[in-house]
Amino acid sequence: QVHVVESGGGLVQAGGSLRLSCAASGSIFSANIMAWYRQAPGKQRELVARVTSGGSTNYADSVTGRFTISRGSAKDTVYLQMNSLKPEDTAVYYCQVRIAGIYYQGQGTQVTVSS
Repeated sequence: QVHVVESGGGLVQAGGSLRLSCAASGSIFSANIMAWYRQAPGKQRELVARVTSGGSTNYADSVTGRFTISRGSAKDTVYLQMNSLKPEDTAVYYCQVRIAGIYYQGQGTQVTVSS
């Protein structure tokens, strides 16, 4: 059973920074894709950033230049450094990983940016 756990959300003022962490455990295989999605109230879920096992990354246009995704040194860990946060970044952020062809997602962590 694979478990995905996110942490690091919270309340921050506009212009501030937060760092989200995600760890997946329970599989002998390594994740080949790790990604962050977000969903704001009344909006569709959207991809924020994704990183492959080879280190390739891609970002949503709305966060390019402000957010950075990186894989940790520990197996199946990923971080999302969020700088210059805006009120429109307010959402529940979910970590999604792909392990052996199967996608797993955590329960999410709330990020709230006040103006």
